[in-house]
Amino acid sequence: LKGIVFVIQSQSNSFHSKRAEDLKRDILKQAVDLGKESPIVLLTHQIDRHEGAWTILPLMTDFSVTYGRNTSWIFFCEEDTRIQVVKLLETLRRFDKSKEWFLGKALYDEESTIIHHYAFAENPTVFKFPDFAAGWALSIPLVNKLAKKLKSEPLKSDFTIDLKHEIALYIWQKGEGPHLTPAPEFCTDDVNSYKTDDCATTFSNFLPLCGEPVNKEDVFVAVKTCRKFHGDRIPVVKQTWEREAALIEYYSDYADISIPTIDLGIPNTERGHCGKTFAILERFLNHTSPRIPWLVVVDDDTLISIFRLRKLLSCYDPNEPVFLGERYGYGLGTGGYSYITGGGGMVFSRTAVQKLLASKCRCYSMDAPDDMVLGMCFSGLGIPITHSPLFHQARPMDYPKDYLSHQIPVSFHKHWNIDPVKVYFTWLAPNTEESHNEKKVGYNREDL
Repeated sequence: LKGIVFVIQSQSNSFHSKRAEDLKRDILKQAVDLGKESPIVLLTHQIDRHEGAWTILPLMTDFSVTYGRNTSWIFFCEEDTRIQVVKLLETLRRFDKSKEWFLGKALYDEESTIIHHYAFAENPTVFKFPDFAAGWALSIPLVNKLAKKLKSEPLKSDFTIDLKHEIALYIWQKGEGPHLTPAPEFCTDDVNSYKTDDCATTFSNFLPLCGEPVNKEDVFVAVKTCRKFHGDRIPVVKQTWEREAALIEYYSDYADISIPTIDLGIPNTERGHCGKTFAILERFLNHTSPRIPWLVVVDDDTLISIFRLRKLLSCYDPNEPVFLGERYGYGLGTGGYSYITGGGGMVFSRTAVQKLLASKCRCYSMDAPDDMVLGMCFSGLGIPITHSPLFHQARPMDYPKDYLSHQIPVSFHKHWNIDPVKVYFTWLAPNTEESHNEKKVGYNREDL
């Protein structure tokens, strides 16, 4: 065990940091039960010298300096990964620790996708990348090599969109570095499944629920739209998830009483919607009951399960400044900031909105990208964003089936080349187990 450094990909929000601490305790207890020395267990959110610690690559230099001589492996996992330490040791022993190894459970794209910049467009199935939920491991010779590369070639200061794919690309180095080696003992089956007998890792694949779901009346939903989409996108919202929301308003550049939409007095912009989003935040703070703790801001082509979101929000303290959704990064190799990508839905506690608007941080132009400006503002205020992989900026077919198979998703985004109503009822509508009042609709996820 002295040869392994465990790194839990953790977050500073109180709900997430507790889960990561619980996992750390479990790893250390297994070590004691085995009569072994305690291994090193690190939590990424506590490695606070790096705003981009969650992107892992900026940490390679530190890992190399600190652990490069007297350990063999760095093993990474998520807070919900469950580890059988004995089986993990057996698995890693199969590989020669003096060589460069990148081990994990392999995912691949069935078709090239925008979130991976259409990589390997000829045949995207050839490139494998790790499912973080199953855990993944780097041998120390590979860590040392990556640290050396980072010294000579700093990370590009651009976007982090899908970290697991981008890390695999960086390690592969256009064929000069190793491919991901699939390790069948790294699993994402549920811990109670009969399939897990040979697994070193399993995954708690459920929608977190920490008590009763929050009340419908505790979630205010703001839909951003504009006149040109009133006729095609808004009817989809009304056919699908609108009925799940007790409090919902549509904000547009034109007041249409048939929907109804509210004209915020801000013209539609072709690019970002920063002006509109900040107007929504101010309206939420000043024109809704102060007893409503949660605000959700979505696009008119976002498909979301408010029913599941209410369960998820039971795990968060609205008295904390919470800014929740799917995390992206910008320029994190050189400082930069993280942000919640808008299309998957942005969730704010009222406390977060109050702190944001009390600051002087505002849009640098009306058509600036709202999600990125919000990321900059919260970063400047020292308020961390909170990531949930259950929010999705793209469509179901833009993610590997195997990745989605251990999720209960909260949102998807975009109507391109899909039937959005079918996507909603297949992926997001409450099923019979979730709600006795809803009928399960007979679409098959495989079709999507």
